[in-house]
Amino acid sequence: MDLDDIAAMGEAKPKSDEYRAALQRAVESGDASACRRFVDHVLSDAVPLVLSRQLLMAFAQSLQQLAPEAQQSVATYALEKVQPRAVSYEEQVGAVREQLAAVYKSHEEWSKAASALAGIDLDSGMRVLDAEYKLGKLVQIAMLYLEDDDAVAAETYIKKASSLLAACKNEELELQYKTCYARILDSKRRFLEAATRYYELSQVGKRKIGDSEISEEDLEQALQSAIKCAVLAAAGPQRSRMLATLYKDERCAKLSLFPFLEKVYLERILQPGEVESFAQGLQQHQLAKLPDGSTVLERSVTEHNLEAASKLYANIYTSELGALLGVSADKAEAVASRMVLESRLQAVIDQVEGLITFKAAEQPLQQWDRNIAALCQSVNQIVDEAAARGVRLPAAAPS
Repeated sequence: MDLDDIAAMGEAKPKSDEYRAALQRAVESGDASACRRFVDHVLSDAVPLVLSRQLLMAFAQSLQQLAPEAQQSVATYALEKVQPRAVSYEEQVGAVREQLAAVYKSHEEWSKAASALAGIDLDSGMRVLDAEYKLGKLVQIAMLYLEDDDAVAAETYIKKASSLLAACKNEELELQYKTCYARILDSKRRFLEAATRYYELSQVGKRKIGDSEISEEDLEQALQSAIKCAVLAAAGPQRSRMLATLYKDERCAKLSLFPFLEKVYLERILQPGEVESFAQGLQQHQLAKLPDGSTVLERSVTEHNLEAASKLYANIYTSELGALLGVSADKAEAVASRMVLESRLQAVIDQVEGLITFKAAEQPLQQWDRNIAALCQSVNQIVDEAAARGVRLPAAAPS
């Protein structure tokens, strides 16, 4: 019985059964042309909308029985045909796109898989989707784009996902979101932010979240990523604080990266051999070329060594500084100028003499005294406010 004969049948149940049998025959035979004819017929005026939706969903669920190439061509054809009436078939379109994305993923065509999922309308008013479903899809799309190193597209979707976090109580999804966001920051070379995110991930307390098992290796990998990103971050006070946090974490002492981390934290000059060894563990984007021709690592090491030199010398000629850093005198002066302008280095540059004079940073004990004074002042304010509200605080016990 062909499709037109089935359409002429009167009773709904036998008609639906015959359509499903016809679909099964087309799928089992692997006949892509027969599957396309089925789609054309189901979307025609010969089939009522309610039945059409049911049959298109059955079609989407049967796609996986076809060979991968046939799945891809038939699914793409179905999406093109349904597009003018997509608002009436949102759930069915979503199911077809899910299957198409699965085919692309099996071929490691990550961006195509992400694009297929991105076509699912998550904000339509025609059907109600919970926050967990939306968050899961957005994170999945972002992670697929990351597989192709497309951090820009990935960030677009992870930003959409961020607004759904508060409404979702799924810890596994939240962990996936945080992991994805850290990788995006890393890929976009926002290394200081990435280091912070990776470090947070390394401190996850639970070993099982949902269906995900979190091993010690996973936590160690996150910690290593935090160290790498902290080293690659632009030199300055914020980077120093992140390095201090990592250096004081006893887990880091067990890592192979610790000797390098220690030298960076203690602001010692890094030697070329040490830098080359560290570079072997970096990813491709972390070794990318900058507009001036240097790599991210080279820039980071140059800035670090300049900051380390500022602790060793009261002043230094740019020619000597260039020799120390392994760059030209002009490049050394340019790096120092940029760091001074960005308040990451305290120095005065005499361009006529070619001399850089470093300003001594505030002594640790002086800063410690300031912190104690600020704390005491805050405590006094709390006591005064409590007294003003009639709250009596217990007196300190005699020593």
